[in-house]
Amino acid sequence: MRHVVEKLEASRIREVANEGLGRTDVLKFWFGESDEVTPGFIRDAAVASLQAGETFYAHNLGLQELREALSIYTDRLHPGRGTGHWFDRLAVTSGGVNGLMLASQALVEAGDEVVVVTPAWPNLVAQPLIMGAKVRSVPLRVLSEGPRAGAWALDMDALLAAITPATRLLIVNAPNNPTGWTLSAAEQRTILAHCRRTGTWILADEVYERLYFAGDAPNGAAPSFLDVAEPDDRVIVAHSFSKSFLMTGWRLGWLVLPAALTAAVGKLIEYNTSCAPVFVQRAATVALQRGDEVTPALVAHLRSCRDTLVPALRAVPGVTLAEPLGGMYAFFRLQGQDDCLAVAKRLVREAGLGLAPGSAFSPEAAGWLRWCFASRDTGRLLQGVDQLRAWLASQPHPAG
Repeated sequence: MRHVVEKLEASRIREVANEGLGRTDVLKFWFGESDEVTPGFIRDAAVASLQAGETFYAHNLGLQELREALSIYTDRLHPGRGTGHWFDRLAVTSGGVNGLMLASQALVEAGDEVVVVTPAWPNLVAQPLIMGAKVRSVPLRVLSEGPRAGAWALDMDALLAAITPATRLLIVNAPNNPTGWTLSAAEQRTILAHCRRTGTWILADEVYERLYFAGDAPNGAAPSFLDVAEPDDRVIVAHSFSKSFLMTGWRLGWLVLPAALTAAVGKLIEYNTSCAPVFVQRAATVALQRGDEVTPALVAHLRSCRDTLVPALRAVPGVTLAEPLGGMYAFFRLQGQDDCLAVAKRLVREAGLGLAPGSAFSPEAAGWLRWCFASRDTGRLLQGVDQLRAWLASQPHPAG
């Protein structure tokens, strides 16, 4: 086995979840998914495809009907940027994570330097490592004062200093999992201009693009590199049907990339998965065509969930957090509880509360916990806060 694979760290989120296996008395907020089932009309489209016998291979890059629907969807969110050619810049992938891995396979060679903005979903760091890259992290900083205390922010000077002509790839996830941090359009322009000068590729994980609560979102989307980049810029944007369409288990995503790279990514898809299942693509096509029946209501509900959980958590003694601008997570620190992995496991065992440890996302997030607030019932969120408060009250306090 390759040494780099042996050294890969197992998921700390799943390590915590394993503590609660088989238990029905645990409130589970550790994974990044809603507890709502995929809407019936999307499931029906998959069933109809299977009943029609669509059980064969498809085009590497995806069904034409799905890519056409994605082209329309992308142009609606980012009007005027595609110059009518989104279709030629789209590759359908077997999940967002597969799309991100394909991008690393297409761009990264052993020994290349890759910069990742952290905290971040662990796969974003692991994938270039698997390719043999040298990965450098540029940590977000935590605001300690003012109305946004507890929020994470980008140190632009530190990021630009880290990206040099030796940097092959920059990976950035915004809206961010786990922090809720989101790039502004001005920051994206600054980063893009710098990467043009250094010749660095940008891989933007924008799977939470539609889960954005700032109120200034054009067409209900967070700022995107697709709004500022030219079609031939060295920019790849990864998307997924998982979050905005309640389709986590379907494993379907897509990449938006320079047209000159599309055929090469199609070859990589052939050697990875051959293609995404046709019945899943049929379901996704309907999801896009009827997306206004799903995503706006989902975002409104997630805003309600956020606005229920965040004030309740803030009222707990020792909790520090800021209202997230995007995503589906509250990321918070517990005063005096620095070993977040141990704390997360104890919360499962002793409080019946399942959260993700911040150390799963980066060393600088040790001492933090991630709470996925995508819950059908906001009462479950308040119940979880009550259980956290009771657990904290039961802990011994240091003398003094």
